[in-house]
Amino acid sequence: MSGRVAGKRALITGAAGGLGQAMAWMMAREGARVAITDVDLDGARALADAINAEHPGRAFAYRHDVTDEDQWVEVIAAAVKDMGGLSVLVNNAGIGGRLVFVEEDTVANWRKVQAVNQESVMLGCKHAMPHLRASGAGSIVNISSIAGLAAGPGMGAYNATKAAVWMYTKTIALECAKAGWNVRANSVHPVFIKTPILDPFVAMAGGDEASAHQKLARGIPLKRIGEPDDVAYCVLYLASDESKFVTGSEFKIDGGMTAQ
Repeated sequence: MSGRVAGKRALITGAAGGLGQAMAWMMAREGARVAITDVDLDGARALADAINAEHPGRAFAYRHDVTDEDQWVEVIAAAVKDMGGLSVLVNNAGIGGRLVFVEEDTVANWRKVQAVNQESVMLGCKHAMPHLRASGAGSIVNISSIAGLAAGPGMGAYNATKAAVWMYTKTIALECAKAGWNVRANSVHPVFIKTPILDPFVAMAGGDEASAHQKLARGIPLKRIGEPDDVAYCVLYLASDESKFVTGSEFKIDGGMTAQ
């Protein structure tokens, strides 16, 4: 494969590791320039350096707290300058929060999860939109979760924020279509994927990663959890012109879980 997103300029949040790292590698290998943003600047720089060693000049790194509106303005301006524009926004940054039942939950936990998972998506869409419009063929990919479509006990804050991302994405898609802007917006809904977000489940299994993953896979018809590239391939499709007639849709990367 080569060139599926040649000429695209993508900003991916939370990209120093996990899903974002897989997305950045795949987009760069397929021809895009990628702005790697993360609160972990060292991690973002290390990834950019690794990508540039293989594909010179395609990756740029920025420190980015996605809950800070001023940083959104600064990072987007820098990325647009360094990459020569912006045509793809991937709102990937997110946290799981605490596994806690409603009576034990706290306002601090609720607001933290909301700020990172939900408000950051609004900020990204708001400040990236002028540049996405100017690109002539923009794409917004918001990473939600199966937890935004199906609830689970002890996951109130996470469920609520991911459901909000799902519906907000549809709103953005319709706004852009109504305005006549060639900017598409779609959401991606992974189930359990082998990333650090599963660490709380591993801890509950006494640190036994294999056992934790096996337990999580029991409810998945394919009887396994996903790999980061399973999600990255979907993001690649949505970032490319292959999906030029796709907007306002949700893509479930869940091994058949929600088909049951």
